[in-house]
Amino acid sequence: MHAYRTHSCGELRESHVGEDVKLSGWVHRKRDHGNLLFVDLRDHYGITQIVTDVADAAFKVLESVRVESVITVTGKVVRRDAEVVNPNLPTGRIEIHAETVEVQSSAQELPLPVFGDQEYPEEIRLRYRYLDLRRERLHNNILLRSRVISSIRRRMIDQGFTEFQTPILTASSPEGARDYLVPSRVHPGKFYALPQAPQMFKQLIMVAGFDRYFQIAPCFRDEDARADRSPGEFYQLDFEMSFVTQEDVFAAIEPVLAGVFEEFADGKTVTPAPFPRIPFAEAMLKYGTDKPDLRNPLVISDVTEHFRGGGFGLFARIVEGGGVVRAIPAPGAGSLARSFFDGMNDWARGEGHAGLGYINIKNGEPGGPIAKNLGEESTAKLIAALGLGSDDGVFFAAGKADQAAKLAGAARTRIGESLQLIEEKAFRFCWIVDFPMYEYDEERKQIDFSHNPFSMPQGGMEALETQDPLDILAYQYDIVCNGVELSSGAIRNHRPDIMYKAFEIAGYSREDVDTNFSGMINAFKYGAPPHGGSAPGIDRIVMLLADEPNLREVVLFPMNQRAEDLMMGAPGEVTMKQLRELHIRIVPPSGTSDKDPARVVALE
Repeated sequence: MHAYRTHSCGELRESHVGEDVKLSGWVHRKRDHGNLLFVDLRDHYGITQIVTDVADAAFKVLESVRVESVITVTGKVVRRDAEVVNPNLPTGRIEIHAETVEVQSSAQELPLPVFGDQEYPEEIRLRYRYLDLRRERLHNNILLRSRVISSIRRRMIDQGFTEFQTPILTASSPEGARDYLVPSRVHPGKFYALPQAPQMFKQLIMVAGFDRYFQIAPCFRDEDARADRSPGEFYQLDFEMSFVTQEDVFAAIEPVLAGVFEEFADGKTVTPAPFPRIPFAEAMLKYGTDKPDLRNPLVISDVTEHFRGGGFGLFARIVEGGGVVRAIPAPGAGSLARSFFDGMNDWARGEGHAGLGYINIKNGEPGGPIAKNLGEESTAKLIAALGLGSDDGVFFAAGKADQAAKLAGAARTRIGESLQLIEEKAFRFCWIVDFPMYEYDEERKQIDFSHNPFSMPQGGMEALETQDPLDILAYQYDIVCNGVELSSGAIRNHRPDIMYKAFEIAGYSREDVDTNFSGMINAFKYGAPPHGGSAPGIDRIVMLLADEPNLREVVLFPMNQRAEDLMMGAPGEVTMKQLRELHIRIVPPSGTSDKDPARVVALE
């Protein structure tokens, strides 16, 4: 018989009754019934119930061992009595009558329990992540992540993509988020950077003549954490294709994403390919965001003209000043108490906005301050234009276009949730397309790139030379699922002449481009194919499939909100020997003492 196990803890069934077996695992929980002791033994594969009688030699060992200790049990498989069968366990019709027990490793008193679903503070969970990962929900999330990645890899290969690995130590880029820098020992005063994404390398792979590339790529960005963004590192399905249009990219990746979500949807419906294409301007108008949750049926409308010179003075003045008014319907809300409408207005103010105007219609009679001031005829026209019913409500966001869109989008989400309009058990995908190539930077008082500087402008060189920069659209696109942006992508600017011109409009000289992006611009001068791609986030995909609100729940060893690894003690101090080898020294920030823990690295 094997030294540790003949079977896993999730393997035994009624067909094994009467067999002598050996199992090893963790003591999941214990139940003492006086003369009988029941122990749930857990391993990676499942749970098997162990039973021992007070007269058995195994009883004393199992009675004294703490939960989460690792033990090996030898015994006979017996059938459970009908009244104690556990239908929730695959092994629930049998149990092991223990004959011998060997303690492989004793557990100390636990800082957090493994059995049960109790919530514990982030600090404890991350400091003892190896215990946290033993808990069923988190353990299953990590297994789901592995299966999702395997499925993605298989589907990408089936689509004709080839997997390559790009460098981890590379050059710092002036664009994008803050880099993680790595000092060079053999080149004093110089630094590598960890890649924020394999962007330039994957484009160079296309220049090198490979046609369809992908990898499950690690990316590193020194940025603050959010629920849907990990500090430090994350993984993405990075891919690139040659000789493709935007629609070719969509056609290649849609079957992969739809297939993966269908495979792991657990009963939820998935948007079939092709996914809806929504222009950026339309998304901002109808949904107030470029990351619309299409499970929410509410659609925002522009009602600016209804308030131009109208009786509602506040909105009329906003319109005359170049502002807009957006309407967010609230179907059936007219039958609710006024507190619902006032509560929405208070919420908007709490979010830093001036407030939300509203009209509430009860039994066909419009009410509220806007209806009162706008007048009966104008109110009736507005209600008719919006197609409102006799017991509906509508809210209004007014201000500059971007401010009104932001408030209207947030209100759309809140109204949809409050009125329970959000479609359940669904994954709703869409592409956001036709992003503006440029935007006006109010702080710097100049034109800047709005999304991705390496995208091909729609219309190419002619558009750059003849159009107002703020009117130029780019072949840029985002893929969104349930209001979560999975990735950005683009058809790339592969022509040096167009790239120089695009950067010139944004205030960069030819020398700036040659210096900052030398690897890519030089490569393009030797013949580059039209190419494009994208990079859906693996962490976000798994977060959606696992129905988790935070990326931390689908990552093995995440950092905390302050980018600290509490379990391993990173970031940490290093020795003077290591610093000397790297030709760097520690200098306290201005206003702190040498003993202050807040310090920065400077060249020696």
